[in-house]
Amino acid sequence: MSKRSATETILGYVYQFDYTIFNLLNLDNMEDSITVEGIEDVDVKTSDEEMAIQCKYYAKSEYNHSIIAKPIRLMLNHFQQVKEGNKKQVNYYLNGHYKCGQNKLKMPISVEYLKKHFLTYTSQKVKHEYHIELGLDDTDLEDFIQKLNINIDAASYVDQYDKIIDSLKKLFNCSSFQADHYFYNNGLKVIKELAIQDRIEDRYISKRQFLDKIDNKNLLFNEWFIALKGKKEFLANLRKEYFTSLNTSPFERFFLIEIDERNYLRAEFKELLFLISRKWSNFSKRAQTPFCPYVYIHNIPDKELISLKSELYREGFKISDGFDFSGASFSPESICESANHYNQIKLKILNQIDYLNLTLKEANKTKEVYQFYIENSYYTNTHQEIKHIKIQIDEIKDIKEII
Repeated sequence: MSKRSATETILGYVYQFDYTIFNLLNLDNMEDSITVEGIEDVDVKTSDEEMAIQCKYYAKSEYNHSIIAKPIRLMLNHFQQVKEGNKKQVNYYLNGHYKCGQNKLKMPISVEYLKKHFLTYTSQKVKHEYHIELGLDDTDLEDFIQKLNINIDAASYVDQYDKIIDSLKKLFNCSSFQADHYFYNNGLKVIKELAIQDRIEDRYISKRQFLDKIDNKNLLFNEWFIALKGKKEFLANLRKEYFTSLNTSPFERFFLIEIDERNYLRAEFKELLFLISRKWSNFSKRAQTPFCPYVYIHNIPDKELISLKSELYREGFKISDGFDFSGASFSPESICESANHYNQIKLKILNQIDYLNLTLKEANKTKEVYQFYIENSYYTNTHQEIKHIKIQIDEIKDIKEII
């Protein structure tokens, strides 16, 4: 966590997103729910309480009454509408994290303290007494105070994040990496998408719905998650988790790579193929079980695939594609022929996604599938014994940093 390279502005937004995730994970019942950007930043509804929560992060600022005065006035405005029968009654929560100055707030607050420090202010040289403007008396303010909960010593960004990761590890029985890169990453995406919805009813989600949405082992290229981690660290973490090994085992590895024709450069892609072959092959004379990887290129035009393979052949880079002669049908047995020092097969290219399952069925070693996709996953593995990792990428050169 200490290496997170997020700006203070980004942290302010993500702290609120994290607070929403934290509240969802800690709801007692699956049907309890939250609304993002409802009455306040987060509205929580349980079987016995409705809460409107304002959540702010000021890790570099000292606490002053003026920082929370306006949010309290907005809460009081809602309270006045409840009193008039125009809004539903809720309890109000104000949570904030500050660098220092917490001793300035004397709790519990009295009616006079509330009026002096939060409801009386000057704007454009005009003194305002907000409670009077709303037509509220001391009895009303006392009632409001009973419904107001102020915490200016809320958890730090790191502490809150650590609690979320611990909760996710327990809920999904997973590693710290999976809790962070899968479930927390997915959670940020879910909350961000809720926050941008126009209609308040579309910003609602129950605990059950949230857990179902984040239970997804696709590695997402989520801009908020990348902003927090830093792209370099994010890619390095993926490499460490999936592609770092002191002894590369002789497995059948399948690299499924989606290209975007608008940004595709053959020279760049060839560099990636050379890298995959170099790092995930062993066909030396001394190798007891020689091997080389398979590649499927998603969305590549047929003509470009032919040109790519022809260029590899001309450069002496031997490949196998499962076709033994002109007019032959695809042969899983042929493409599964072991690469070795004598045949010098450096890469096996699957022309179509349909050939993948045929090849997986024919291959008799341990199999691993690594799928790199741009927007949506395009292959679903139905075999539980096959390791299948799905990673969303932003551009082809990201793969070079991962593998």
